[in-house]
Amino acid sequence: MPASETVTRGIRISVETQYDPTRSSPQQSQWFFLYTIRITNEGSVTAQLMTRHWIITDATGHVEEVKGPGVVGEQPVLAQGQSFEYTSGCPLSTPFGSMRGTYQMTTADGEQFDAEIAEFILREPHAMH
Repeated sequence: MPASETVTRGIRISVETQYDPTRSSPQQSQWFFLYTIRITNEGSVTAQLMTRHWIITDATGHVEEVKGPGVVGEQPVLAQGQSFEYTSGCPLSTPFGSMRGTYQMTTADGEQFDAEIAEFILREPHAMH
């Protein structure tokens, strides 16, 4: 079961999350989470992922925004039925938080739209919320 899943104009984005204890150091208030995102073009129009915009919120309510070109150094082009999957990480200074955001997509004919990434929770397995 994905942590979050949305479809915007035929672009399905599903997210799975995992706590990474090997890269976390709770004594130093550092928790590291991995998230795997699968982007699938279920529409009929080819689209390219151009930029990402993340809104990351920790347990204290501190918000950090991250913007940049592509994902993991790539700007994948997805024709109908194609998928792109990647895993990235997010450090937090609290044992839980959340992420949400958008990918700016450009269609083959130059139209731009934002594909929504629904909010998902990052939680250290033993953290109480």
